[in-house]
Amino acid sequence: MAKVSHSVATRKRKKKVLKQAKGFWGDRSKQYQQAKRALMHALEYAYRDRRNKKRDFRKLWIARINAACRQEGITYSVFMSGLKKCKISLDRKILADLAVRDNPAFKRIVEIVKK
Repeated sequence: MAKVSHSVATRKRKKKVLKQAKGFWGDRSKQYQQAKRALMHALEYAYRDRRNKKRDFRKLWIARINAACRQEGITYSVFMSGLKKCKISLDRKILADLAVRDNPAFKRIVEIVKK
């Protein structure tokens, strides 16, 4: 039985990892073992944070809506329940955008909700 050399496959695998680790600091982008370890952590964080990003944006939108509501003399929870009672179906992303970019339109919505 002949001895098999795996060098081509090994080099390809290592180059793939080092290419993905490009831009990492120091040996994490140059040494294979360091790069592989750093890359595994980076990929775990990326996977986790793709889910966390949705939560973080929702928190941000709620904070913005709440701040804009309080300027109009109403709380966030009262505002949201009022929207449901008035059958106004705007999601938090749109409401936060209105609160930041188009304040007069947001004020009109708050007036409708207050009635």
